[in-house]
Amino acid sequence: MSELNLILLSSLEKVMKYDTVKETGFSGFSMLNNEKKSFQLYISADCEKVSLEIQSDLNCIHPYTVEYMPSEYAINEKTADDYVIRSKDGYYPDLLQPAEKTISLENANKTVWFEIEPKENLQAGSHKIEITVSDGRDEKTVSLTVDVIGCPLEKQSLIFTNWFHCDCLMQEYGFEAFSDEFWRVVENYFRTAAEHGMNCILTPLFTPSLDVAIGGERPTVQLIDVTVNDGKYSFNFDKLLKWIEIAQRCGIEYFEMSHFFTQWGAKHAPKIMAYSNGEYKKIFGWKTSVLSKKYKNFLTQFADELKAFIEELGLKDKTLIHVSDEPNSAQVFTYKIAAKTVKRLFEGYKIIDALSDFKFYKKGLVNTPIPANNHIEPFIGNVPELWTYYCCAQDDKYVSNRFFSIPSQRNRVLGYQLYKYDVKGFLHWGYNFWNTQYSKKKINPYEITDAGKAFQSGDSYVVYPKQNGTALCSLRLKVFYDAFQDMMALQTLEKLAGRETALAVLEEGLEKELTFFEYPHSDSWMLETRERINKAIKDNL
Repeated sequence: MSELNLILLSSLEKVMKYDTVKETGFSGFSMLNNEKKSFQLYISADCEKVSLEIQSDLNCIHPYTVEYMPSEYAINEKTADDYVIRSKDGYYPDLLQPAEKTISLENANKTVWFEIEPKENLQAGSHKIEITVSDGRDEKTVSLTVDVIGCPLEKQSLIFTNWFHCDCLMQEYGFEAFSDEFWRVVENYFRTAAEHGMNCILTPLFTPSLDVAIGGERPTVQLIDVTVNDGKYSFNFDKLLKWIEIAQRCGIEYFEMSHFFTQWGAKHAPKIMAYSNGEYKKIFGWKTSVLSKKYKNFLTQFADELKAFIEELGLKDKTLIHVSDEPNSAQVFTYKIAAKTVKRLFEGYKIIDALSDFKFYKKGLVNTPIPANNHIEPFIGNVPELWTYYCCAQDDKYVSNRFFSIPSQRNRVLGYQLYKYDVKGFLHWGYNFWNTQYSKKKINPYEITDAGKAFQSGDSYVVYPKQNGTALCSLRLKVFYDAFQDMMALQTLEKLAGRETALAVLEEGLEKELTFFEYPHSDSWMLETRERINKAIKDNL
């Protein structure tokens, strides 16, 4: 049995369940005075429990134990490149569980994640953090130094949406849509999302037609109350107003209205429920064609009232409109019909859709296309605003992603890429998708992490449900937000010294220019680059 052993690690390390962990020389870092910053401590001992004590003048340090989660589908071996931790199924470090003073060890070891989370700007200067661990017989202390720079990060300007699935909360916690408990839990999950960079929320005007089987349905989550009498529709926006007020209270600024046509081709209307002669029933859905005059009449009446509501709140510039998600080249005909309707009804609004075929943009079908990051090249420099996204299909060309099986550096490098290419928006589909593919049944996200072997573990959600109606974060979510902070640090440097200087600092020493596909596969390069950015900020204050 080994004696008590402590090893400090950066936030980029993923300690696998049976790894032999070696010293890395990690001893501290710098940070701007309002950002979050994380590091890890690996503990091994020949006992079942240890006690943990933190000593520092920084009183905003929160410890979490890193828990291993199962994966039955780690990577797609047919398409994935070789920049992965491993390709095997098994257990991967992911869930961050708030730590108590006493920590239980598994297999005689445990990794503890520490996050510095300031509620107000930290005092500039050098700060020491000491962590003492005791196993009852032996006691050891490790320390690291944090250099706080007297400058805040620039406010996040990038629009980030990570699709919020209300029905998954309803299924997990057992409450009805728009009950008091619904609103309480939604606010908790909004707040966690906003604290990690999500400033735009998918807003279910009508039940989103996303990841649902053709002819299938997801539980009804419809913010708009619709009443129909003799072909005339009336709309109540009270629930939408409450949704917006709660989101704004949590720090969310942008509202991404749910798609007006079904996913993968825009062939049908989404499920829309209405009160008619005292009965609450479905009036549009899979039986409603994109060519339906009745649905077009409905959208025309609805769009006028929705726009009036949005503009009265002063949210026109904060509202994003969708046609249909991920159409492909074989679906141009139906998408064109749907897009024409939506563009006419929402002239002057930002219309966005995830699509990776540049022909859709060239044909004028969408004003803000969102290509996947492995198909982004034709869009660079050829669209007024560059957006991007990734999902389960982005596992090649070394593009950034956040699967269990990929190194954290590949997750975090996105921030440098977003800055380099002046990306204005980022979309991901899975904040809390706790279903199997096509939403055929609910899953337990602690046991099934791959949507029933459909998507690589880590694709479909970044938070776990806690019994009390709050969200537990994944290691991947924290690293992903670090990417945004890297982007904001570069924007801070740009404000002080200009974009040319910021880009020069970012790419200093690189043999090849940084792209979405080309970057050093190295934790040390990632960390050293951020330290170099921080130093340049400090020098230019």
